[in-house]
Amino acid sequence: MDRDNELLLRVARLYHVQSETMDAIAHQLGVSRSTVSRLLKDARELGLIRVTIVDPERPLSRLTELFQKYFHVNARIVHVRPGANGVFRLDQVAKVAAQLIDETVQNEDTIGVAWGTTTSAIAVQLRPRDLTGVTVVGLNGGANHSTTGLPYVGSILQRFATAFRGQEQLFSLPAFFDDPATKAAMWRERSTQHVLQVRAGTRVAVFGVGGLGAELQSHVYAANYLDAEDLAELSRSNVVGDVCTVMLREDGSWRDVAFNERATGMTPAELRAVPKRICVVSGVSKSTPALGALRAGVATDLVIDDETARAVLRRMRPNLRLD
Repeated sequence: MDRDNELLLRVARLYHVQSETMDAIAHQLGVSRSTVSRLLKDARELGLIRVTIVDPERPLSRLTELFQKYFHVNARIVHVRPGANGVFRLDQVAKVAAQLIDETVQNEDTIGVAWGTTTSAIAVQLRPRDLTGVTVVGLNGGANHSTTGLPYVGSILQRFATAFRGQEQLFSLPAFFDDPATKAAMWRERSTQHVLQVRAGTRVAVFGVGGLGAELQSHVYAANYLDAEDLAELSRSNVVGDVCTVMLREDGSWRDVAFNERATGMTPAELRAVPKRICVVSGVSKSTPALGALRAGVATDLVIDDETARAVLRRMRPNLRLD
């Protein structure tokens, strides 16, 4: 640890653990009070100080217990004021998700990120950490018939890589191939196999849940990735949404959805091999695809707003006691 960080940690401990005043710390160090204030600010920005706020007026432990019982996930339930719009709700959930990711990522980790509206919001909230050997890899391709997808996908991965002083590894393929045979051929290419090997080494996966009828429409459904014929096919297959652009039904099934033969994203089976899988969901309109994702076993950890959490559980079991 360098001397600058040692000083920041010393000041942080004196102030937050030993409850020393800024004036007392300044006297001990022989500096001004404003210098102490600046050092505390630097420590917060570097992630050396983390603040956890517990609101005893809104116990959400019952919901957490139910998600653990029925889906075997560790849930962080985010209270959002009733009537809040979708943008504000996503922002609040993204902040908590960023904090969880910050607590999770370690030196030499490979972080797999599925691009989308949710992970884009999370990327903005990440705070920089001084780590080494981190690799950030895309969990799904981003191109479609009208764009490479690289500016959008690349900006998300770059923010993650910058936050953890890591390097990014783009998955430079379409989100969906036109022909399953083309995908099979590309999977045999050495360049593709290299990225697939990096992706398979993911220790921390971060992804949202796409919903066909979500209030904040998922990027894959709003940016020319699917045409009317594709959407009609998904409707006939009873698809309710996706994880990593792999389509899911409400019951969690996905293997026999023909459309998935064209998808490049990590499948639920592949995701289940990742030790830490952080699923982030915001908005009641995503409660049905979120239920499908949980039934598919894609997550070890869930970050979700309280209203949507209740909607998921009611969808699963209408008469379940939530309070």
